[in-house]
Amino acid sequence: MTSTMTAAVADFDADTATAVPALSAVEQEELIRTHMPLVGHLVRDMLTRIPNHIHRDDLTSAGLHALVTAARGWDPTRGIPFHRFATTRIRGAILDELRSLDWATRSVRTKARATDTTRQNLTTTLGRTPTAEELAQALGTTTTDLHQTDNDVQRATVLSLQGFTTSSADDLVTEPAPGPEDMLLRREQIGYLHHAIDSLPERLQYVITEYFLKERPMAEIAADLGVTESRISQLRAEALALLKDGLNTHLDPHLAPVPENPESITARRRAGYYAAIAGNTTMQSRLAMTNAYGHTPYAAGAA
Repeated sequence: MTSTMTAAVADFDADTATAVPALSAVEQEELIRTHMPLVGHLVRDMLTRIPNHIHRDDLTSAGLHALVTAARGWDPTRGIPFHRFATTRIRGAILDELRSLDWATRSVRTKARATDTTRQNLTTTLGRTPTAEELAQALGTTTTDLHQTDNDVQRATVLSLQGFTTSSADDLVTEPAPGPEDMLLRREQIGYLHHAIDSLPERLQYVITEYFLKERPMAEIAADLGVTESRISQLRAEALALLKDGLNTHLDPHLAPVPENPESITARRRAGYYAAIAGNTTMQSRLAMTNAYGHTPYAAGAA
């Protein structure tokens, strides 16, 4: 991490014209070192909401560069805390980096928008999530083409400001005041997520809870379980994949995986997990996870 920070400082010096800084070089370096964990926190938060092909190192590098920029440009006499000043710039730099990685073509954006609109219309008409066959028929295409479009969208970074709307984009660029229907759907999704976590095998549940909800370092979790950090990383990846498939099974069945051998041990275990989620959740229990504003009881500002 230190070498990465040094590289970010070097890049900044090479690209920036000389100016009279408000802080000395020593003070700036101390600010940078103290707030390096902030970059990691913001990157980790963003990684939970974007496609898996985006590399942490790319976002971390952009975030560190922004942290250096913030340290050079911060003026303590203006009364703005450095943490808030730096957070705004780091988050902006990460978003800029994601935009630069967005490869989705206009045709992919158009297909994704049409698919989302049609899916929402069918859901309203049918009173349930449409099957892949029903959606394909309504779009005048095949299920193969539909799955290809979904794959393209999943691999794309959905942060462009050109009107490309998918569920991932809605998570990242939300309306400041969502309507009642949108809020109800969001609360249901949050409730399903909590029940899906509660239904995970004990060790996987512990890793997800400690790492994401309590934001504990991976090294501490590894020490608690008596394993290596690499093993914790593997357990985290396994838990996230299981959560994704479990949620898709209940919320977006057309995205749920179809096992090649339903009688295999792995397939039966997964089926048992999906059934456990269904057994642990009701509409009332899902909505009970959040208040009318969509906040969990422990979220800041929850009413």
